Amino acid sequence: MATTIHPTAVIEPGAQLGDSVTVGAYSVIGPKVRIGDGTTIGPHVVIQGRTTIGRDNRVFQFASLGAAPQDKKYKGEDTELVIGDRNLIREFVTFNTGTVQDGGVTRVGNDNWIMAYVHFGHDCQLGDHITISNSVQLAGHVTVGDWVTLGGVTLIHQFCKIGSHVMTGMGSAIAQDVPPFMITTGAPAEVRGLNSEGLRRRGFSPERLAVIKQMHKLLYRQGLTFDAAREAIAALAGTVPEADGDVALMTQFFAASTRGILR
Repeated sequence: MATTIHPTAVIEPGAQLGDSVTVGAYSVIGPKVRIGDGTTIGPHVVIQGRTTIGRDNRVFQFASLGAAPQDKKYKGEDTELVIGDRNLIREFVTFNTGTVQDGGVTRVGNDNWIMAYVHFGHDCQLGDHITISNSVQLAGHVTVGDWVTLGGVTLIHQFCKIGSHVMTGMGSAIAQDVPPFMITTGAPAEVRGLNSEGLRRRGFSPERLAVIKQMHKLLYRQGLTFDAAREAIAALAGTVPEADGDVALMTQFFAASTRGILR
């Protein structure tokens, strides 16, 4: 299937479009943009900067991808936005490129569902299979793991990390790192429980769920200091081999935390 470009769209010299790409009316594609096969760009979309978009994405009208970061330290460096495959990006979404103060790349993984009015600041790193509801706002340098669900109007402070399989309630205001598997709500946010139903839907066995529940209990229900809870969670490795990957996910998250764990 041939690439289809509306006659009113502006494709600047140097832009690279793969096979079967569709570009809608009045969209603007900058000279350093690369778009993979099968991706659909709706009308009135602006894609700028050194932006790479993978295969089979769908970008809706009025999105802005690859604009300069909203950072006063940015001096025009040739930083980057990288978007993976099979993402749905709805209306008025804004993703900025990275900064040289970090890795220089804002990165979005694969198979994500990103609803309207979402903003990703510079240097954000997003995994795969994430669902982001309307008006979620991520400040710069935020990391979001796989299979996360962010409720509408969730606000995340710069440099925060959101662990895999986390769910946030509507209007959550998050200023510290949220460990994997948890549910958080409130402004300021608090961990309210375990994302048990989401894990069951993803096929987690009762044995794995039992270990994850034990990690939640050690971290939030037994009055332990963080250091004591972390040691007790690490000691769960090997008790249920099927859940060793889940224990490793939690302990690795603790090691990478820079803003402190939301407790």
